[in-house]
Amino acid sequence: MKFYPQERIALFIDGANLYAAARSLGFDIDYKRLLELFSSSARLVRAFYYTALIEDQEYSPIRPLVDWLDYNGYTMVTKPAKEYTDATGRRKVKSNMDIELAIDVMEMAPHVDHVVLFSGDGDFRRLVEAVQRKGVRVTVVSTLRSSPPMVADDLRRQADAFVELQDLAPSIMRHHREDRAAAREPQAT
Repeated sequence: MKFYPQERIALFIDGANLYAAARSLGFDIDYKRLLELFSSSARLVRAFYYTALIEDQEYSPIRPLVDWLDYNGYTMVTKPAKEYTDATGRRKVKSNMDIELAIDVMEMAPHVDHVVLFSGDGDFRRLVEAVQRKGVRVTVVSTLRSSPPMVADDLRRQADAFVELQDLAPSIMRHHREDRAAAREPQAT
Protein backbone atom coordinates (compact mmCIF):
# COMPACT_ATOMS: atom_id res chain seq x y z
CA MET A 1 0.00 0.00 0.00
CA LYS A 2 1.28 3.43 -0.88
CA PHE A 3 0.30 6.26 1.44
CA TYR A 4 2.00 9.59 2.01
CA PRO A 5 2.63 10.55 5.67
CA GLN A 6 0.52 13.74 5.58
CA GLU A 7 -2.16 12.26 3.33
CA ARG A 8 -5.69 12.39 4.76
CA ILE A 9 -7.38 9.02 4.34
CA ALA A 10 -10.82 7.62 5.07
CA LEU A 11 -11.80 3.95 5.22
CA PHE A 12 -15.16 2.79 3.89
CA ILE A 13 -15.88 -0.80 4.92
CA ASP A 14 -18.72 -2.72 3.29
CA GLY A 15 -19.14 -4.99 6.33
CA ALA A 16 -20.92 -7.92 4.66
CA ASN A 17 -18.56 -7.87 1.67
CA LEU A 18 -15.40 -7.72 3.78
CA TYR A 19 -16.66 -10.44 6.12
CA ALA A 20 -17.40 -12.75 3.18
CA ALA A 21 -14.00 -12.07 1.57
CA ALA A 22 -12.07 -12.73 4.80
CA ARG A 23 -14.09 -15.88 5.47
CA SER A 24 -13.39 -17.18 1.96
CA LEU A 25 -9.68 -16.74 2.71
CA GLY A 26 -10.01 -18.50 6.06
CA PHE A 27 -9.38 -15.73 8.59
CA ASP A 28 -11.21 -13.32 10.89
CA ILE A 29 -10.40 -9.62 10.96
CA ASP A 30 -9.09 -7.89 14.07
CA TYR A 31 -10.63 -4.44 13.60
CA LYS A 32 -8.35 -2.86 16.20
CA ARG A 33 -5.30 -4.01 14.23
CA LEU A 34 -6.89 -2.83 10.97
CA LEU A 35 -7.39 0.66 12.42
CA GLU A 36 -3.83 0.72 13.78
CA LEU A 37 -2.40 -0.33 10.40
CA PHE A 38 -4.05 2.53 8.55
CA SER A 39 -3.54 5.08 11.35
CA SER A 40 0.19 4.40 11.22
CA SER A 41 0.33 4.82 7.43
CA ALA A 42 -1.29 8.25 7.04
CA ARG A 43 -3.63 10.72 8.75
CA LEU A 44 -6.79 8.68 9.25
CA VAL A 45 -9.73 11.09 9.16
CA ARG A 46 -12.54 8.57 9.58
CA ALA A 47 -13.25 4.83 9.38
CA PHE A 48 -16.82 4.00 8.37
CA TYR A 49 -18.33 0.53 8.78
CA TYR A 50 -21.61 -0.32 6.99
CA THR A 51 -23.95 -3.14 7.96
CA ALA A 52 -27.63 -3.94 8.08
CA LEU A 53 -29.21 -5.32 11.26
CA ILE A 54 -32.23 -7.57 11.64
CA GLU A 55 -34.29 -5.60 14.14
CA ASP A 56 -36.82 -8.27 15.18
CA GLN A 57 -34.29 -10.79 16.41
CA GLU A 58 -33.90 -11.16 20.16
CA TYR A 59 -30.16 -11.70 19.66
CA SER A 60 -28.18 -10.61 16.63
CA PRO A 61 -24.77 -12.25 16.20
CA ILE A 62 -23.40 -9.04 14.68
CA ARG A 63 -24.59 -6.76 17.53
CA PRO A 64 -21.47 -7.28 19.76
CA LEU A 65 -19.21 -6.37 16.82
CA VAL A 66 -21.31 -3.30 15.97
CA ASP A 67 -21.18 -2.12 19.58
CA TRP A 68 -17.43 -2.74 19.87
CA LEU A 69 -16.68 -0.88 16.62
CA ASP A 70 -18.90 2.01 17.70
CA TYR A 71 -16.90 2.46 20.92
CA ASN A 72 -13.48 1.92 19.34
CA GLY A 73 -12.94 4.48 16.62
CA TYR A 74 -15.33 3.47 13.85
CA THR A 75 -18.28 5.46 12.56
CA MET A 76 -21.09 2.95 12.35
CA VAL A 77 -23.69 3.21 9.61
CA THR A 78 -26.52 0.75 10.09
CA LYS A 79 -30.06 0.29 8.92
CA PRO A 80 -32.70 -2.37 9.44
CA ALA A 81 -32.51 -5.31 7.07
CA LYS A 82 -35.67 -5.94 5.08
CA GLU A 83 -37.27 -9.36 5.37
CA TYR A 84 -39.50 -10.66 2.60
CA THR A 85 -40.87 -13.87 1.14
CA ASP A 86 -39.70 -14.73 -2.38
CA ALA A 87 -41.80 -16.29 -5.16
CA THR A 88 -41.03 -19.81 -3.93
CA GLY A 89 -42.20 -19.00 -0.40
CA ARG A 90 -38.73 -18.82 1.16
CA ARG A 91 -38.02 -16.13 3.72
CA LYS A 92 -35.17 -13.89 2.57
CA VAL A 93 -33.31 -10.95 4.07
CA LYS A 94 -32.23 -7.97 1.96
CA SER A 95 -29.49 -5.79 3.39
CA ASN A 96 -27.88 -3.48 0.87
CA MET A 97 -25.82 -0.54 2.17
CA ASP A 98 -24.49 0.69 -1.20
CA ILE A 99 -26.37 4.00 -1.26
CA GLU A 100 -25.33 4.94 2.28
CA LEU A 101 -21.68 4.17 1.51
CA ALA A 102 -21.76 6.07 -1.79
CA ILE A 103 -23.29 9.18 -0.21
CA ASP A 104 -20.70 9.19 2.58
CA VAL A 105 -17.81 8.80 0.12
CA MET A 106 -19.07 11.75 -1.93
CA GLU A 107 -19.57 13.88 1.21
CA MET A 108 -16.09 13.05 2.54
CA ALA A 109 -14.29 13.52 -0.79
CA PRO A 110 -13.54 17.25 -0.21
CA HIS A 111 -11.98 16.43 3.17
CA VAL A 112 -9.64 13.57 2.20
CA ASP A 113 -6.84 12.85 -0.25
CA HIS A 114 -7.31 9.09 -0.41
CA VAL A 115 -10.31 6.78 -0.02
CA VAL A 116 -9.78 3.14 0.92
CA LEU A 117 -12.79 1.06 -0.09
CA PHE A 118 -13.12 -2.39 1.47
CA SER A 119 -15.45 -3.99 -1.07
CA GLY A 120 -15.28 -5.86 -4.34
CA ASP A 121 -18.77 -4.84 -5.43
CA GLY A 122 -18.72 -3.74 -9.08
CA ASP A 123 -21.61 -1.36 -8.40
CA PHE A 124 -19.02 0.99 -6.84
CA ARG A 125 -17.07 1.49 -10.10
CA ARG A 126 -18.92 4.71 -11.00
CA LEU A 127 -18.52 6.00 -7.45
CA VAL A 128 -14.76 5.43 -7.66
CA GLU A 129 -14.65 7.23 -11.01
CA ALA A 130 -16.64 10.20 -9.64
CA VAL A 131 -14.38 10.57 -6.59
CA GLN A 132 -11.26 10.35 -8.76
CA ARG A 133 -12.58 13.27 -10.85
CA LYS A 134 -12.54 15.28 -7.61
CA GLY A 135 -8.82 14.57 -7.25
CA VAL A 136 -9.11 11.83 -4.64
CA ARG A 137 -7.06 8.65 -4.97
CA VAL A 138 -8.93 5.38 -4.41
CA THR A 139 -7.57 2.06 -3.20
CA VAL A 140 -9.82 -1.00 -3.32
CA VAL A 141 -9.21 -3.82 -0.83
CA SER A 142 -10.74 -7.20 -1.70
CA THR A 143 -9.60 -10.56 -3.00
CA LEU A 144 -8.87 -12.30 -6.26
CA ARG A 145 -7.64 -15.41 -4.44
CA SER A 146 -11.03 -16.77 -3.44
CA SER A 147 -13.04 -19.01 -5.72
CA PRO A 148 -14.76 -17.22 -7.34
CA PRO A 149 -12.84 -13.94 -6.97
CA MET A 150 -14.74 -11.46 -4.80
CA VAL A 151 -13.71 -8.28 -6.61
CA ALA A 152 -15.31 -7.14 -9.84
CA ASP A 153 -12.75 -6.71 -12.59
CA ASP A 154 -14.09 -3.29 -13.63
CA LEU A 155 -13.87 -1.99 -10.04
CA ARG A 156 -10.27 -3.22 -9.74
CA ARG A 157 -9.34 -1.59 -13.06
CA GLN A 158 -10.97 1.74 -12.11
CA ALA A 159 -9.20 2.01 -8.74
CA ASP A 160 -5.83 3.76 -8.48
CA ALA A 161 -4.58 0.76 -6.54
CA PHE A 162 -5.83 -2.69 -5.63
CA VAL A 163 -4.74 -4.40 -2.43
CA GLU A 164 -5.17 -8.14 -2.11
CA LEU A 165 -6.89 -8.81 1.23
CA GLN A 166 -4.85 -11.97 1.75
CA ASP A 167 -1.65 -9.87 1.64
CA LEU A 168 -3.00 -7.78 4.53
CA ALA A 169 -3.98 -10.86 6.57
CA PRO A 170 -0.76 -11.08 8.64
CA SER A 171 -1.29 -7.45 9.74
CA ILE A 172 -5.04 -7.50 10.37
CA MET A 173 -6.05 -11.06 11.22
CA ARG A 174 -7.48 -11.89 14.60
CA HIS A 175 -5.45 -14.34 16.61
CA HIS A 176 -7.69 -16.74 18.46
CA ARG A 177 -6.99 -17.37 22.14
CA GLU A 178 -5.85 -20.92 21.41
CA ASP A 179 -3.34 -19.55 18.88
CA ARG A 180 -1.94 -17.13 21.45
CA ALA A 181 -1.56 -19.89 24.05
CA ALA A 182 0.21 -22.12 21.53
CA ALA A 183 2.50 -19.26 20.54
CA ARG A 184 3.59 -18.85 24.18
CA GLU A 185 4.32 -22.54 24.72
CA PRO A 186 7.96 -23.48 24.26
CA GLN A 187 8.63 -25.74 21.31
CA ALA A 188 9.94 -29.25 21.99
CA THR A 189 13.30 -29.95 20.39
